Amino acid sequence: MRIKRKRRRDYTRVYILAAVVCTFFVAALAHYFLDGKDAPVQPAVSEAGIETNNDVLHIMIMGVDRRSDDTGRSDTLMVLTVNKKNGKAELMSVPRDTRVKIEGHGYDKINHAYAYGGHKLTRKTVESLLGIPMNYYVLIDLSSFENIIDALDGIDIDVEKRMYYEDPWDDNGGLVIDLYPGMQHMTGEKAIQYVRFRDGEGDIGRINRQQHFMKAVMTKMLHPSTLPKLPKIIEVISKTLETDMPLSEMLSLSQLLPQVREQGMESEMIPGTPAFLDDVSYWLPDIMGLREMVAEEMGKELDDNARQTAEAEKKKYEESLPKGIVSLTEGTVTKKGKDDKGKDNKESKSEIPESEKTDKKPAKKAEGPGQIAVLVINDSGVNGAGARMVNKLMAQGFNVTGVDTGHKSDREHTIIVTDESNVTWFYGMPFPCTIMNGADPMEAVVYVGKDFE
Repeated sequence: MRIKRKRRRDYTRVYILAAVVCTFFVAALAHYFLDGKDAPVQPAVSEAGIETNNDVLHIMIMGVDRRSDDTGRSDTLMVLTVNKKNGKAELMSVPRDTRVKIEGHGYDKINHAYAYGGHKLTRKTVESLLGIPMNYYVLIDLSSFENIIDALDGIDIDVEKRMYYEDPWDDNGGLVIDLYPGMQHMTGEKAIQYVRFRDGEGDIGRINRQQHFMKAVMTKMLHPSTLPKLPKIIEVISKTLETDMPLSEMLSLSQLLPQVREQGMESEMIPGTPAFLDDVSYWLPDIMGLREMVAEEMGKELDDNARQTAEAEKKKYEESLPKGIVSLTEGTVTKKGKDDKGKDNKESKSEIPESEKTDKKPAKKAEGPGQIAVLVINDSGVNGAGARMVNKLMAQGFNVTGVDTGHKSDREHTIIVTDESNVTWFYGMPFPCTIMNGADPMEAVVYVGKDFE
């Protein structure tokens, strides 16, 4: 960065970057973009036939876990939609397992686009999926994000349930997630554990936690106690952020910070259904529902031409589905939810020591296997074992939400992590297993071992 020659100007730029990145992570950056330019401009129409709105900006946000020996992975992908005229903001999360067509690589998971061609190919892929162009991109290095949380002296997160997971084969030398429900103060290391936790809800649960996490960061960033820490925070953030957003746009968006706390924003996930093929999970997007959602965000409606285009793309997509892919649910997941309008959380005004965390009310117990959301992770190293486990669980009446390949490939014994109240439902499974307590009563994670078959 050019910091030496024009110290004051560059310091201002970095300060703005600091505000931007934290608000990105908090899902409120959307409110920033208000430059007061009201001159009417003839609206254009995207290739998908959606009429664009010149008052609306679309910002693609990528959280990337970079590695020293490869390009890295895009573990978080969101699209921020901001109406500069009325200040309305919406954050759309894109599941990393979303099956899309990637230029030059056929159909694959959307998070693979970054490995194939960085943010440029990811941008093209997102634009094709949504049917509209992205105005800017923001790339954040997740591997350094723990340092940002520590620079803030931690954040307060209301953990919604018991979270336990152990993976000694994690890339970074082992991972243990051990969190209890209730409000608690978290260091960077603990906060990242919260975001990384995998449960029976699969990617859907992970996305909900990301949005919860963002609100906690925003609350801390906007608290007066954070001001003395800004120099350190700026230094850390300047090393983690990459964007093509011009300085003029950053300056205009910074004017909207007071409104962030008053208006709140809506969050959503692209509509679709979970599915799997062999041991690989996918999210199959509802193209028509998605295009309607995008148009609504811009205050428009799909005309007949746009609907015909979406129907044609939907048909082509369905024809591209490989033989043997299994959809796990018939419904779609779409609904928007509005945050707490950015108002200060009274419980967040003072930092809560970890030793003083409080438990929530007892969670509702599952009344049968159909109420238990199960994520299957194949740690056996045997191809297809995860898919065969899914079939066995579904035959027993369980609600399987996804299947994936784990980091480990030599697990000897199959383990089921769930709440102790679910032992009755998992007792007598047609395979050897150990049942461990450490999950929500309505969820379970099955780690497939070599003894499964």
